[in-house]
Amino acid sequence: MKPKIRLRHQYAFIFPIQTRWADNDLYGHVNNVTYYSYFDTAANALLIQKAGFDIHHSPIIGLVVSSSCNFMQELSYPEIIEVGVAIEKIGNSSLIYDLAIFKQGQDHASAQGNFVHVFVERTHKKSTPIPSEMRDALVHYLIDLNHAE
Repeated sequence: MKPKIRLRHQYAFIFPIQTRWADNDLYGHVNNVTYYSYFDTAANALLIQKAGFDIHHSPIIGLVVSSSCNFMQELSYPEIIEVGVAIEKIGNSSLIYDLAIFKQGQDHASAQGNFVHVFVERTHKKSTPIPSEMRDALVHYLIDLNHAE
C-alpha cells in the first residue's frame, strides 16, 4: 500500500542537512541507510533545541527500538535537504516520531518514515518515564498526521 505523501506544512520542526559526498552510493544517489541517519539527526536536534535535552550529561538517553522509511524520490550529493519532525505519540517512556525528508524548496516529501525512542537510565539501561519538562516542551510537536490538512 502506497503511503500518503506528507507535505512540508504538516511539520512544525524543520531541520536542514547538507548531504555529503560520502552519502552517495555506487549508483550516484544517497544510500538508503543514510536516510535513517538524517532521521536520527533531526529527531535528536528537536530534543536538544526545543526540549533542552543534554545528550552528554542527562541521566536518561533515548534508544531507537524501531524505524522505517518509504522512499519516493532519490536524493544525491550535493543538495541541502530539510527533515520535518512531528511526534505521533508521547508514551510513558517512549516517543514515536513521524519524519519526512524534503528537497530544499519542495513541498512534497522525498522520503518519510517513523522512529521510536525509548528512554532509559543512562547507566542501567532500564526504561524510565519521560521527564515532565521534556514532555511539556514536546507536546507542541504532537500531531495526528493522518488527519492533518
